[in-house]
Amino acid sequence: MSDELAQVRAVLAEWGYRLGRDDDPLLPMVACRLFLLNRSPHIDELTTELFDRVRGERLLPGAQMNTLHALQRAVSALGFCDPPRQGTGRHSARATGGAPEWERWVDRWHATSTLTPRTRSGVRSNLLKVGRWLQAEHPDAADPADWTRQTCVAWVAALDRMNVGDYVQRTVGLKDRIGKPLEASSKEGQLAALRRFFTDCQEWEWLRRRFDPQRALATPRSIAALLGPNPRVIADEIWAKLLWAGLNLDQEDLPQTGSGHFYPIELVRAITVTWLFSGLRSDEIARLRLGCIRWQHREAPIPGDSDQVLARDAVCLLDVPTHKTGTSFAKPVDPILGQTIDAWQAVRPDQPLFVDLRTEQRLNLLFAFRARRVSSAYINNTVIPMLCRKAGVPAADVRGNITSHRARSTIASQLYNAKEPMTLFELQAWLGHRSPQSTQYYAKITPATLTRAYTDAGYFERNVRTIEVLLDRDVVESGAAAAGEPWQ
Repeated sequence: MSDELAQVRAVLAEWGYRLGRDDDPLLPMVACRLFLLNRSPHIDELTTELFDRVRGERLLPGAQMNTLHALQRAVSALGFCDPPRQGTGRHSARATGGAPEWERWVDRWHATSTLTPRTRSGVRSNLLKVGRWLQAEHPDAADPADWTRQTCVAWVAALDRMNVGDYVQRTVGLKDRIGKPLEASSKEGQLAALRRFFTDCQEWEWLRRRFDPQRALATPRSIAALLGPNPRVIADEIWAKLLWAGLNLDQEDLPQTGSGHFYPIELVRAITVTWLFSGLRSDEIARLRLGCIRWQHREAPIPGDSDQVLARDAVCLLDVPTHKTGTSFAKPVDPILGQTIDAWQAVRPDQPLFVDLRTEQRLNLLFAFRARRVSSAYINNTVIPMLCRKAGVPAADVRGNITSHRARSTIASQLYNAKEPMTLFELQAWLGHRSPQSTQYYAKITPATLTRAYTDAGYFERNVRTIEVLLDRDVVESGAAAAGEPWQ
């Protein structure tokens, strides 16, 4: 049996599993139970049906189910069974509710739309909220074919007066926000979802054109006036402490599970420094490819382990994958980021290929361990709380919780307000925006920069000089002007 287990251990050890070590007792325990159930001591006879049966009948205690999952992944990699089916994990159930006829149309649109899965699901959730409103207020308009301009007007008016928690399926997580007026951005998102739905249904000739969705469901001026650039920049003193914490991260700072640290320190450092210096979205960080760092010295490529990397004029380039506003591109980053990623790549175990969630390509992901990709939520759920504890700063400020996307706003604002600032178009290229209008949401002039510009403009001094030219201050101050002396 040891020869059979050696095949599995080799695969798990290559992926970075602790189960791949010879001194691990869990893998032999679980494998022996499977061999007994299967009445065969051979790995190649472990079938998908056997793994499904063990899960369905709960034949193993909870602590050993994770080992069962890893064992099936290894047996699948050896070509003897199917990989474990993707579970729902802790995700909530699929949203339902509202007028049944409306929900059927929404599901039909969801099955046909070519938007990304996450965006498509978000639009579906917003559309189901419309369905609950229809069921309560306008049951005669449950069929989209019955919608008129009057129905659109009624929905826009109701949405403008809607509060948090109205017509939602679940209120878990809303906490003290329930009952407060919806923010302008939420109202715009609801209207955009409905515009998208009716526009697509008309373009696909599912519905005849009874109204123009772009006009009948346009965002009212009172709501549009509240929308605009509002980056939630982190204060300089808090951001500096987070930078210090990230650059001085130690093994003791990492959160621990019952079996030790979940990820190696090199991986956590690489993700942390990437968040602090790259200005990327969290999903872009999670989708970075192996070898995304390139070094150049005097416009010539050089290897990452060369001494030239430390040269003053060495350039570190980061290859950014295809993202929500454009295609892949390369941008310069601080050398400390490149060095940290190179340190992780030097110890990173070989991982299987993963399917990119946006491009559907199979590729080597930089941030993967134990044959699993690091979740895009890892920064929000683990990295940021860890840095806040080490830096001694709160996890929230006056502008809300410190989230992964706020780093992008902070970095962009600092680059725009630097002593030698980036221009708007340079910042647009560095952030990877398709339009400079998107960049304006991040490039916010800080009060210090505005104060310096106002001071340099010399408003007060200019008017004082004008007064001195127009008025004879000596005559006015001596009182001679009151006796009739000319003072102008």
